[in-house]
Amino acid sequence: MGEKGGFCGEKMFFGEYQYKVDEKGRVPLPPKFRREMKEAVILARGTEKCIIVYPLAEWKRLADTLAAKAVTPANLRKLNRTIFGSAFRTSFDRQGRITLFSPLRSYAEIGDTVVVVGANNYVELWNEQLWKTEKATAEEQASQIMESLGA
Repeated sequence: MGEKGGFCGEKMFFGEYQYKVDEKGRVPLPPKFRREMKEAVILARGTEKCIIVYPLAEWKRLADTLAAKAVTPANLRKLNRTIFGSAFRTSFDRQGRITLFSPLRSYAEIGDTVVVVGANNYVELWNEQLWKTEKATAEEQASQIMESLGA
């Protein structure tokens, strides 16, 4: 019988979890996720109103990918400012918690609870109501997206 949620040996995060955010703005991540993120993590703004948690290796891969894209220098500077200027590096404390920095928490409208969503090679942190809305929209469009991919 398979597990609901977790991490596969192929750097794949999956599942949905809900946690309380403590008074200092810290939240735990599932133990299965932490094992892959033990070195450090990068927290950044998602394009939707969420926080993305990248393992350090995945963050470096994203940076390399962006540097290799054929965009004008002005557009690359704007993109770099947006992505890297709002990012924070952090590590887990002894209880497996990370700090959700205030600018990111405000952006994602995260209050006392957070929904942790595995999203393949990274993790997303959501406000519960915003997640319900996003999840419903994604579920409505998933079959069409799969068909367009030929899957």
